[in-house]
Amino acid sequence: MRRIASVLGGLALAVSMLGTAAADGYPSKTITLICPYSAGGGGDTATRIVAKLAGDLMGVQINVENKTGGGATIGIGAAAKAKADGYTLSFISTSPITIRPHMMDAPYHPLEDLSYVGQIVSSNQPLIVRADSEWKTLADVIAYAKANPGKLRWSTSVQRGGPHVAVEAMFGQEDVTATYVPFRGGSKVLAALLGGTIDLAMISEGNKATLDGQTRILAEGTPGRNPVNPDAPTLTEAGYPIAPAIFFGFAGPANLPDEVLAKWDEVLPKVVASPEFQKLAEQRKWSLKHAGSAEFTKIVTMDYEAAKKTIAEIGMK
Repeated sequence: MRRIASVLGGLALAVSMLGTAAADGYPSKTITLICPYSAGGGGDTATRIVAKLAGDLMGVQINVENKTGGGATIGIGAAAKAKADGYTLSFISTSPITIRPHMMDAPYHPLEDLSYVGQIVSSNQPLIVRADSEWKTLADVIAYAKANPGKLRWSTSVQRGGPHVAVEAMFGQEDVTATYVPFRGGSKVLAALLGGTIDLAMISEGNKATLDGQTRILAEGTPGRNPVNPDAPTLTEAGYPIAPAIFFGFAGPANLPDEVLAKWDEVLPKVVASPEFQKLAEQRKWSLKHAGSAEFTKIVTMDYEAAKKTIAEIGMK
């Protein structure tokens, strides 16, 4: 009887240990996704749908916290300083990762202070004007800017981001002066454009606004043609220096455990393939592209080094 009791006790202990291991597996509590952009924009929308879908798949609550400022570097910096346990991550996009750190003192080093969890979108960045604008082509904009130095008012969703650098490079090549008006988030830039505060914008929100009949796409600021207006040239096709790739993804502090990265490598492809995410992507005209942690890290590293060279060449500070 004592031997049976001993065996049963051992089995109970083993079951208890297995239960503890399962309970301690990632994730076992609420996750926070920081969105470094304002509510209503493309980054905020993407973060919130990923939080819902990934939370459902992992069986935990995922909360979204908007932490804006510093051209998105404040929110990402907060994630970089978080405990490296996978419970605080941040939405990221191209500008605060591969562009802005070359021009400002960001609160993180993209290649040293962050772990790259995965990419979900390769975003368009159309250069747009209002639908009733007299400008029908990119050449019309340049002609106006040359004839009216400083009068052309324009913006992007993030100051000193990839689109900002690309348009400044275009104006620099044309030797024209235009006035950049900063806003926080693409939704606010679009409102300013539609309200007449600015005349020109390069924002991801331009695709939907064009489909809604509010704006007109004159050019595309990323390497591939824009699906909403495939006749519009990319900036490089138009003869200008750069049209940087724009990504949406997620990152966390450096040295995230392999278990965390493996879980997100499992979950994010399912999120991207879900009907809900596919529907949102179609509405927003996003180009879906999932890259796991290892591939995304390579993409970021390559783009970071390429941007460093380009920004030095065009002399933007």
